[in-house]
Amino acid sequence: MALLPDTRLVLAVDLGTSGCKCALVSLDGAVHGWAFRPVSLQVDGARAEQEAQDWWQAFLAAAAELLQDASLRSRVVAVCCSTQTEVTLCLDRDGQPLAPAISWLDARGAAAMRRRTRGRWLNVEGYEPWRLWRWLRLTGGAPSQTGRDSAGHIAHVRDERPDLYERTHKFVNALDFLNLRLSGRLCATHDSILTAWVTDNRDPQAPRYDDALLRWLDVDRDKLPELVRSTDILGPLLPEVAQALGLAGSVQVVAGAVDNSAVAVGAAVRDYETHLYLGTSSWLGAHVPAMKTDVLHKIAAVPCAVSGRYLGMALQSTAGANLSFLRDRILFHPDELSRDEEHPAVYEVLNQIAARVPPGARGLIYTPWLAGERTPVDDPHLRAGLFNLSLQHSREDIFRAFLEGVAFNTRWMMEPFARFLGQDPGVVTAVGGGAQSEVWCQILADVTGQAIRQPPNPIQANALGATFIAGVGLGAFASLADTAALQQTRRVYEPSTALRSLYADKFESFKELRRRLAPLYHRLNAAPAAAVATA
Repeated sequence: MALLPDTRLVLAVDLGTSGCKCALVSLDGAVHGWAFRPVSLQVDGARAEQEAQDWWQAFLAAAAELLQDASLRSRVVAVCCSTQTEVTLCLDRDGQPLAPAISWLDARGAAAMRRRTRGRWLNVEGYEPWRLWRWLRLTGGAPSQTGRDSAGHIAHVRDERPDLYERTHKFVNALDFLNLRLSGRLCATHDSILTAWVTDNRDPQAPRYDDALLRWLDVDRDKLPELVRSTDILGPLLPEVAQALGLAGSVQVVAGAVDNSAVAVGAAVRDYETHLYLGTSSWLGAHVPAMKTDVLHKIAAVPCAVSGRYLGMALQSTAGANLSFLRDRILFHPDELSRDEEHPAVYEVLNQIAARVPPGARGLIYTPWLAGERTPVDDPHLRAGLFNLSLQHSREDIFRAFLEGVAFNTRWMMEPFARFLGQDPGVVTAVGGGAQSEVWCQILADVTGQAIRQPPNPIQANALGATFIAGVGLGAFASLADTAALQQTRRVYEPSTALRSLYADKFESFKELRRRLAPLYHRLNAAPAAAVATA
């Protein structure tokens, strides 16, 4: 059934690792403008942090730019956020940060999580069997031994910074912090609390804290927020925020979702419809009716924004981060060779260059593991590499190899993900900044063998998802399933049968590189990582 036009606007907020995007989106899915402000990330060994105040200032600046038009400003009825997840912030009783926010790239909690997950005598995949079974049964997943999830962050603070732990009133995710600043309400959604791994998620309508899981993490229950649904209205904007943005005091704050949940709503909301997000990191996702876990390949179906459903996910640590690394650390690193730091069109140029390089990058293979990998192997010690480089190659081939390397990793994830779904993923919807590239979409289709659907504005999937979540909270939609009718397609990229053999061979070489080099990467990286993790 076609939905009637609804021109009321939602201020949709998308806080990612690289910065904060704000969009004005009508409840019928039309985007009326968006703005972006960057946020810095401080990385030093296993430490990766951001300042929560930088998030808030980036939001205010981006929102102010969007809301200059009074005619648009008057149509705003709600604010709804989607944010990066597995980010942990320690707040005092006044809601003020006590320390920088710990990023999802931060691995300092690895040792603390090993103490909580490993048994003295027998372990399965590094976990004490009884605890692993209970985590999987109750939550649908288990804490990562890399220490990069919320559980690892909390464990690190508990063990290594007891003074900070004692002063912490609440541990919150990035979404929870923005909602607190917007509405004054301190709460967590079912998906923002997920990777603390302390909730019983067997009822998708009402996850709840579990006493045994809280004991295993060694965190006090009163240091965690109350739980709400993504579509719940938290209340009106705080008066000072409404005044700062020029919005009416009646504008409602809807709880929203973490980025992977919001993207899934904006990209492909029906059961088993698969999407691929290409941002700083990457993931494959699809809504499924039941909670399940593939321990071997690190794939799980967990609570999400869609009522009564779980989101099956396979996570890749770095995707677009490989291109920003190439841009910022290789091509235009500010040293004696290059002092111009502003290159706004660099990705467009990279796409043009990569398009004229033959498929296969003239034999080059790139492994995109700048920060280790998560699926289908959970190995923080893997590293990126460019293989088979010779005098015949140029940087043009390297550009193409980077794009193909992420595509090979996507295919590596997709094989177990298809088994997890119990069916072929079919047409995969590509969203996120990387999905704006026609060249990359075609490479993904050719390498994976799956047709790739490109929406009209792939980078706005988070904003659309947040808007549709707000729409359910406001009563514009009976359920999120109704929003499937609003999803549009710009183009579908079909895989080339002529390239099937070429990419099949290169994919086998890609996997062989991982098998052969993993022991070397462990020897090179394990000791330094462990040393920094205890700092």
